[in-house]
Amino acid sequence: MTDRRHARLTVSLSGTNLERAADYNQRVVLQAIRLRAVTTRQELVAVTGLTPPTIATISRRLIAAGLVQIVGRLQQGRGQPAVQLAIDPDGAFGIGINIDRDHLTFVVLDLAGNVRARVSQDIAYALPDQVRTFVAEAVTTCCDDPRVIVDRIVGAGIAVPEPFSKAGFHDQPAGYSVWNDLDVAGLLADLMPWPLHVDNDAATAALGELEFGSGRNCHNFFYLLIGAGLGGGLVIDGSYYRGASARSGEVGYILSRVPASSGKSIESRVSLSALYDRLSGAGCKSGTLGALGLEDVRAKTVIDAWIAEAAEMLVDPMIAINCLINPQAVLVGGRLPEPLIDALVAALTNALAGYAADMPSIAPIRRAAMAADAPAVGAALLPFSDLMLPSDAILMNVGRD
Repeated sequence: MTDRRHARLTVSLSGTNLERAADYNQRVVLQAIRLRAVTTRQELVAVTGLTPPTIATISRRLIAAGLVQIVGRLQQGRGQPAVQLAIDPDGAFGIGINIDRDHLTFVVLDLAGNVRARVSQDIAYALPDQVRTFVAEAVTTCCDDPRVIVDRIVGAGIAVPEPFSKAGFHDQPAGYSVWNDLDVAGLLADLMPWPLHVDNDAATAALGELEFGSGRNCHNFFYLLIGAGLGGGLVIDGSYYRGASARSGEVGYILSRVPASSGKSIESRVSLSALYDRLSGAGCKSGTLGALGLEDVRAKTVIDAWIAEAAEMLVDPMIAINCLINPQAVLVGGRLPEPLIDALVAALTNALAGYAADMPSIAPIRRAAMAADAPAVGAALLPFSDLMLPSDAILMNVGRD
């Protein structure tokens, strides 16, 4: 059974009919098609600036590679009807893995951005051996799913909090620090034969939002990721901005000036871990997302107080973000249940309103279109970026309206 499984998990697509995918113009055209439901060669000429013969050659190549398909013809006046092109969802698949302090998620994404298979497990502070067991089982489960074409998988992306254990949550086991010096890709390399890419979870969440969420209409935004910890991702002009040492957006490390929590990192109070801690301290059921939806008066009192404090603690970072970056929007996502995200968005919006007269502008704050699975979905985009999309990765602004 093991031999059969490994025989199926082989790299074929990336080594055969995609050998010319490094061609930059081809990557640009493929991305332009991905950003449209249906398009024509004439439209591609307009949005890419490439010549009609070049577009014709590249589109034929993409069709032959199985990445693009002809979906119809469009009659426009006299002459031959224009061929309508669209991404072939079965053209390629990417795996996305999110390893966080409170859960593990594994998704398989097709080229059109549909999640074809998903496995998730709530587990607190999973150690490397537990992660290996989860991934091994998830690979088998997802690759046995008939919706996944295994020989079209081109790679896997892994989203992790960075660094894993330095946030110092009170319930964090001592052995969890093993993650800080561990090669995550090396840990999982023998379980998957495809190229592996590791990135920060807030970064991949912002990438997922950019590609499949609000980013379609919003090219400048700050993504606030509320999970076990607190992270942030910055998108400027349709590109993810990493900073000089790839650590931009680390809003969780900012120290609070709020009297009740002065000198503490914002992450220590504004995170699921902090909320679970409050619930436990009040004698409420805690530790799971399900507990946050319980109709319990005592729990609701704790949650409401947490939202009020979280909004207060986030005011200073939001003022800085608005003044220094001037984004179109601040998007709030992560594993915090959507009703609580909406409540936090409302509280933070109200808190910032009092500063409007003294600020040049305040970007609207809203719930991200992609929430809980955004880091995993964004991670699944990393192999697409590496193999077949433009040098600005999936962040190309080609063809966005």
